[in-house]
Amino acid sequence: MIPCPLGAYCPQSTLNKTTGVCDPYNYQPPPGQPNHTCGGADRWSDVMSTDDVFCPAGYYCPSPILKIDCSSGFYCRKGSTIQTKCLSKGSCKPNSTTQDITIFGAMLVVALSLVLLIIYNFSDQLLTNREKKQAKSREAAVRLAKETVQARERWRSAKDVAKKHAAGLQTSLTRTFSRKKSLSSHESSKGGGVPHPPEQHRADHPSEESGEKNTGSPTAEVGGDKKKKGGKHAHTQSQIFQYAYGQIEKEKALEQNSNNLSLSGVVAMATDEDLRQRPRIEIAFKDITLTLKGSKKKLLRSVSGKLMPGRVAAVMGPSGAGKTTLLSAIAGKATGCATTGTILINGKQEPIRAYKKIIGFVPQDDIVHGNLTVQENLWFNARCRLPVEMSQAEKVLVVERVIESLGLQPVRDSMVGTVEKRGISGGQRKRVNVGLEMVMEPSVLILDEPTSGLDSASSLLLLRALRREAMEGVNISMVVHQPSYTLYNMFDDLILLAKGGMPVYHGPVKKVEEYFKGLGIVVPDRVNPPDYYIDILEGIVKLDTNAVNVKDLPLRWMLHNGYEVPRDMLQSSSGSESSLSGEAGGHAPQAEAKKSVLGELWGNLRDILGQKKDEYDYNKSSEDLSNRRTPGKLRQYKYYLGRCGKQRLRESSIQGVDFLILGLAGICLGTLAKVSDESFGALGYTYTVIAVSLLCMIGALRSFSLEKIHYWRERAAGMSSLAYFMSKDTIDHFNTIVKPIVYLSMFYFFNNPRSSIWENYVVLVAVVYCVTGIGYTFAIFFQPGSAQLWSALLPVVLTLFSNEQKDSVFANLCYTKWALEAFVIANAQRYSGVWLITRCGSLVKMGYDIDHKITCILVLAANGIVFRCI
Repeated sequence: MIPCPLGAYCPQSTLNKTTGVCDPYNYQPPPGQPNHTCGGADRWSDVMSTDDVFCPAGYYCPSPILKIDCSSGFYCRKGSTIQTKCLSKGSCKPNSTTQDITIFGAMLVVALSLVLLIIYNFSDQLLTNREKKQAKSREAAVRLAKETVQARERWRSAKDVAKKHAAGLQTSLTRTFSRKKSLSSHESSKGGGVPHPPEQHRADHPSEESGEKNTGSPTAEVGGDKKKKGGKHAHTQSQIFQYAYGQIEKEKALEQNSNNLSLSGVVAMATDEDLRQRPRIEIAFKDITLTLKGSKKKLLRSVSGKLMPGRVAAVMGPSGAGKTTLLSAIAGKATGCATTGTILINGKQEPIRAYKKIIGFVPQDDIVHGNLTVQENLWFNARCRLPVEMSQAEKVLVVERVIESLGLQPVRDSMVGTVEKRGISGGQRKRVNVGLEMVMEPSVLILDEPTSGLDSASSLLLLRALRREAMEGVNISMVVHQPSYTLYNMFDDLILLAKGGMPVYHGPVKKVEEYFKGLGIVVPDRVNPPDYYIDILEGIVKLDTNAVNVKDLPLRWMLHNGYEVPRDMLQSSSGSESSLSGEAGGHAPQAEAKKSVLGELWGNLRDILGQKKDEYDYNKSSEDLSNRRTPGKLRQYKYYLGRCGKQRLRESSIQGVDFLILGLAGICLGTLAKVSDESFGALGYTYTVIAVSLLCMIGALRSFSLEKIHYWRERAAGMSSLAYFMSKDTIDHFNTIVKPIVYLSMFYFFNNPRSSIWENYVVLVAVVYCVTGIGYTFAIFFQPGSAQLWSALLPVVLTLFSNEQKDSVFANLCYTKWALEAFVIANAQRYSGVWLITRCGSLVKMGYDIDHKITCILVLAANGIVFRCI
């Protein structure tokens, strides 16, 4: 007979003479053997086969032959050897089988909610107070700067009045001395005297001569002393703002008096110090032709020209003329295309990608962080992209100058806004989009339709700001649609493209009408020239018979400049219009008809793959010829961390909804899936793995899916991808810690498993860390819709597969198998003694090992690290 283990109740049985069986085991002695007596238990099996030998619930058995009622304030599960004290004495009556700890879960949720509210409100209050303090310092600096300028103007006015009085006195004295001189000369002519030299007056008034050179004022001198003490090397916030706004006010005053001076000259006059000059970049391109790698469609054809520093060039043309493609090719961003031709940087054949740190590219879409203010967007870009040797005061001056020039002063502390939450206006958002590139002080600035959607006043304000940048030697080119006549005259050069990406004109704006007049194209009176030329290229305006044919305009321009003309263009010049359009677009209708559908799909796929490859090559290029040393990865990580923290604090309502859904899921699953002693709570833990994986993956998608376009823009600008990702992951560790607490505060106290809440928390943290890494991968590699679908399906599919195919290799690659094993083992370790046969049988059936709990947690953590590295 097997001896009874701990947790069993198997006393000596007695014969029930009425029934003829041995109680309590229902054992019947063999008939015909009166000498046979009842003994102890003769079977010890798992709980599913028989539970007669298990100490019943509500009792505890310190020895196999002793059964004691569970006292009040304690509870006893099946197979208990001691009674367990309840957390609350009043919640457990005598012979309680378990304790009701739901109230403690509710208390934990309330406490956690209060802590989170305090953290969010305190952090938000800190941000608000900091912004108010900055606003006060800024207002005080603006007020001081304006008072200084006004004092300087009063000093100059007083000096001018004094000069006028001095000039009047000088005139009267001159007249007096002239009369005396005439009399003395008359007398000397009589008496032979020598005339007195007229130089004495200048010696008598040396202050006038020195006064002309000293145009300053006492106020200016005091300001100069302050600047020497603070200035570029100011440390306090008030000193930095005083320096910045003092410089801006001086620039305004001098710019009004000297409209022909560049901004560099104005600043140099205002500070009397050496100003850091931007590198001047001249871009020359010859015979640029772009062809899609897969479909062989030509986007640009034989485009030649030059973009000069200090000039603003406008790229115009009808829709589909390749305007954006041309600027993308010049900036090295034309992906998925085979490029032929030559691009020279300052006369040298160097890759334009090597200068990406000093090239600003403004995309057509307004890619701006909506949950940051205008100033925060600009300031972040300035800190990450300006030279690291620049002082804090100089960086503030750059940002404040851009805000002032773009007219963003009234909305500097306003949220940019998103589609769901209204922020600044569309025109202001467009100017912020441009300002993100202006604050990094580029040498080349390329803009894709910056005036689209702006009114005339906003467009004029933007063009004036760009003109100031050009005065500093910045090479500016931009795509423009239908500019007004005033804006049109503000451009220096014009690049006009026809459909098919063929050049029609590239030269000064002042000579464009003269050139087309020579071709018989005269702009009618009261018609905007660019609109008229685009209408001609679109075919809306029909030219006279005396004028040149529209399809020959690209050929005429090439012949006019002596460019090499492609042979097919010479042939098409005398052919039909359909022939030209077919050659120019790279798509002949006959050729399209012959193409198979499969070939067209394969060409499109090759275009997409080529585009992705070119984007990767552009971003990974390490060659740097810009001579600008930007902040390193560690410092950028610090900047990214601050930005991401602000964004998450402002998204606290979304975080609150996530926590609420997790809590509700914990209540539902904890109530429905009660712990089964036979399976050690495997069903409830299976639901837990699926629910937590799904909810945490969806939350992780928001970290990257919604900001993917922001990431591509910042990465293309040379900012650190590692710093960006690490900052996001660091902030998400807050959710990795808090979300398991929120879920377990409901699930654990409603389900009440035997394992401790700490053991469940450790496993759940590993699960959340793992699925968050998987969510990052989906967010980066898939579109938002596909990523959400994968996040919903993957936990369910992997859980079902790992449960059905326990011994397969693929099951060991499923994180759900390791997560469920860790939960079950943590709970099964609490079953001992009489439960050993049940525990061993269940774990063998499920394919788990009692000693693998640490291994499971390490595998989950390793999965999270691997997916993050991907």
